[in-house]
Amino acid sequence: MWSLRGRLVVSWTLALAFALNASAVLAQDGVELNASPVRPSRKSSAGTVASDWHESARSDKFTGGQIERATLVEGKPDIEITVNVPAFRLTLWQNGREVKSYPVGVGMKEFPIVVGEREATEVIWNPIWIPPDSDWVREMRTVEPGDIIKASDTRNPLGKVKIPLGGGYLIHEAKGVSDLGHLVSHGCVRMLRSDLYDLAEKIIAARSWPVSTAQIERAKRTTRTLAAALEEPLPVDINYDTLVVEGGRLYIYPDVYERGTNTVKRLREELESSGVDTSQIRDRTLRQMLGRVSAGQKFVVEVSSIEAGRALADGRTEPLLAQRATRKRQATRQRPAAR
Repeated sequence: MWSLRGRLVVSWTLALAFALNASAVLAQDGVELNASPVRPSRKSSAGTVASDWHESARSDKFTGGQIERATLVEGKPDIEITVNVPAFRLTLWQNGREVKSYPVGVGMKEFPIVVGEREATEVIWNPIWIPPDSDWVREMRTVEPGDIIKASDTRNPLGKVKIPLGGGYLIHEAKGVSDLGHLVSHGCVRMLRSDLYDLAEKIIAARSWPVSTAQIERAKRTTRTLAAALEEPLPVDINYDTLVVEGGRLYIYPDVYERGTNTVKRLREELESSGVDTSQIRDRTLRQMLGRVSAGQKFVVEVSSIEAGRALADGRTEPLLAQRATRKRQATRQRPAAR
């Protein structure tokens, strides 16, 4: 069992159970996945148990209302990655503390990223790409399913680093800033190269440097493949939480996969389970709050404003990636359509 301790006080039970009613997804290596792993139960210090994979690890129900942040400590292997798909946000945790969060792009509607608990067992610099046996690959004119596309080949869409999550799902390099906050891949998580380098090196440092800094720097400068096997699997928790109270604020994210999560009933349940008295809040108000959300925009309001009957007056819409995604574009090489 892996645990996020400290102020999170969150216990995890790792599992890879599969739901039989999940839709099939074609994996990177051509394997067909007939199900998605079920999110494990998580228990807060108050004794609340969440078995719904919709729940974000950042929810006040698990953090107590405050997320402690800390600098990564080398050689301390208690790390974990969480991804909230609608927020387009990936977070690295160590010993229950947030080390760093990164903006990401995720799978398109027709190729949604798998939701649930996964594991990373290695980090690979300059990875090869083996196109899967799928329709989207067959529509490409430059590659065929099963080809071995080296890192030096301009047809390789994975970039400088990939972190396999099992079943062909990956964390890998984005084509550019425009990927962030959007549905752009065939089921994978995309990150900017600089962020991916940073994440990869933090993982390796926490796991006592299975490869050296010199090897990593050489891999950055060349196209020679470097693989760092992790002695223990790294938990990667992918959730789909469009309604979350975090740090005393309600965040409503767009239902990017159109799963019917942004309803008046679910919003009221989320508020009540977070300790908010909703007895004086009309359904009409909740419906208007949900209506403020649009593609690329989230709605944010203080819980205190909701309880004071000022949710609509005090609430505001914000870009999903308010500042990071609007920074100057980083120079990245153009690559073909990736997963």
